[in-house]
Amino acid sequence: MAQRKNPKSHSRKEGKTSPVESKNGKRTEGGGGGEGDGGGGAKYSMFTWVVVLALLGVWSSLAVVYFDIVDYDSVIGLREAVRPNPADSPEDKTESSEHVTESTNQQPAEPQAGESVAAASSETPAEQGASESGGGPSAHGGEAAVPLPPMVEDDFVPDDPRGDGEHPYEDEANTIDTTGVLVEEPPPQKSEVASGQELTSSKFTKEDEPVMEAENQSKAPVEPEPESQTLRETASITKAHATEEELKEKAKKKKPKLLNKLDKTIKAELDAAEKLRKKGKLEEALRMFEALVHQHPHSPRSRYGKAQVEDDLAEKLRSNDMLQRAINTYREAAELPDVTSDLLRAALKRRAERQRFLGRMRGSLATLEKLVQVFPEDISLKNDLGVAHLLVGDNKGAKRVYEEVLAVAPGDGFAKVHYGFILKSENKIAESIPYLKEGLETGEPGTDDGRFYFHLGDALQRVRDESAYHWYELGHQRGHFASVWQRSLYNVDGLKAQPWWTPRETGYTDLVKALERNWRTIRDEALAVMDQSTGLFIPEEENLREKGEWGQYTLWQQGRKAGTSCQGVPKTCSLMERYPEATGCKRGQIKFSVMQPGTHVWPHTGPTNCRLRMHLGLVIPKHGCRIRCTNQTREWEEGKVLIFDDSFEHEVWQDADSYRLIFIVDVWHPELTTHQRQTLSAI
Repeated sequence: MAQRKNPKSHSRKEGKTSPVESKNGKRTEGGGGGEGDGGGGAKYSMFTWVVVLALLGVWSSLAVVYFDIVDYDSVIGLREAVRPNPADSPEDKTESSEHVTESTNQQPAEPQAGESVAAASSETPAEQGASESGGGPSAHGGEAAVPLPPMVEDDFVPDDPRGDGEHPYEDEANTIDTTGVLVEEPPPQKSEVASGQELTSSKFTKEDEPVMEAENQSKAPVEPEPESQTLRETASITKAHATEEELKEKAKKKKPKLLNKLDKTIKAELDAAEKLRKKGKLEEALRMFEALVHQHPHSPRSRYGKAQVEDDLAEKLRSNDMLQRAINTYREAAELPDVTSDLLRAALKRRAERQRFLGRMRGSLATLEKLVQVFPEDISLKNDLGVAHLLVGDNKGAKRVYEEVLAVAPGDGFAKVHYGFILKSENKIAESIPYLKEGLETGEPGTDDGRFYFHLGDALQRVRDESAYHWYELGHQRGHFASVWQRSLYNVDGLKAQPWWTPRETGYTDLVKALERNWRTIRDEALAVMDQSTGLFIPEEENLREKGEWGQYTLWQQGRKAGTSCQGVPKTCSLMERYPEATGCKRGQIKFSVMQPGTHVWPHTGPTNCRLRMHLGLVIPKHGCRIRCTNQTREWEEGKVLIFDDSFEHEVWQDADSYRLIFIVDVWHPELTTHQRQTLSAI
């Protein structure tokens, strides 16, 4: 602008001759001019140059201010459009530092959850490709077109040395193993959220992703995929609102009414005591509830609160006496006049649960029967009552209850699986299958139990339906079985699992050698007690036979001698007492097994993976006797020991012309520790 003013000024003051201005700012004048004008002209020319320089400085300053305030982003966008690499010049680095300062001022020192990952993983490639797309920053006002990730992270590199088209964190996928654990040390100062967002296989992460996405999109908008982003954002917000509304609705529906008229007059005191209980200040809460019970003996809520605190204290102190106090107080609360139906139901149901916990199965059954009388339309209470009948061994009572439930609610999955279980226990195999199958297919609470998958598969095998293994596979996928073959339900995780074992693998070579050296003595004692008139061999009672006869004579059961059975085989028992891995196996047996010709034992599995089973052949026909474990079939030999893990599926055929006699010795799994062997419950 200053250069445009100069020619006008000179043309007015110097008359006819106009100065000619060159590109470098110097003037050459056409014509000589007068002598008088020459001195004045030169002096004035110097003054003019001073003015020009002054104005040039002023206008330069104004231009800088104008540049920063009004057109900063446009100029930066223009410059980025013409330079391939913003890190090549010192000026660009200076501008980047200005962006850093701005970004740091706008964001807190610690990035919000999810911000750093969204920026680092999705924004950096777009920034690298800005020169190709030509996207300017004007779309977002004073912000850059693609916001940078929080600059508190030291590992951010604006220009990826591997190339513009490559994601700077693309290789991180290779640093995560199948369990979702980083196998290499993560970059410095990388937040936990960053690694969490990559682990999308996690259910927790998947559930949290929509909310995190919405936050990221609102704070750091990215433009490369506007349509898909809008859809994701809309879906996330909709899902979040829907989930929140559903939770509120459920809370409204499930909120019980525990206060009667009297309790409402002391609601403040009740709330204060309950607050203490929820904070874990149980002794203070108990004193406060006891005072309320003393002051208001007809307050059901006060007694119910007292029972809850006693219940909590029993768990904290591991005191059965305190738990019995809670059980009694629950009953007192339920028996008070004017008790609300919700409190009555809650008190008696909890009472039944705690009675069951203490092993008071019949007391629990009586409590549930009272509940069903008060709430005859409540299907869930009837289902609980059916379970209580099963726990006391009353299958007929349970069957009656579930028939009543299915009469009014034929689609109830809980009742179906239990009814099917009862039918199977009655050996009504074909009838049990549809109930077990349909009940499992409902997916209702209480149906996803390994026992139901176990019994459905077993029932299907017995009718020779190959879909049995489909259900076994589902049970395995649901975490109930270690594998399709290994379907025991009482397991210790991490134990070596294989169907067949050698003596050396078990570590019990001394026991195996002793059995094989003394097999004739063991056989002779077994034959002596096989006299049918003594009745010492008891028929198998586990409903494992398709046909035939199978008898057993037990010496040890659950780590203890079985009655006086050792009196008939004293030498055998004396030998076995040297080997505590067998006699002390609380999850096994030591017994003789005799099987008559024409016997077939269904495919089945033992109850636990904590034991291995040894078979010593005593009387073995030459042909026709065999045992299959998984997909391997073997035959017994007299005086030889077979070892297998009976938690794997196995099956037996006796197609010989005479009986087969073996000696069965269960031993602890060799990988169990001494502490585990001492503390595991008996089976």
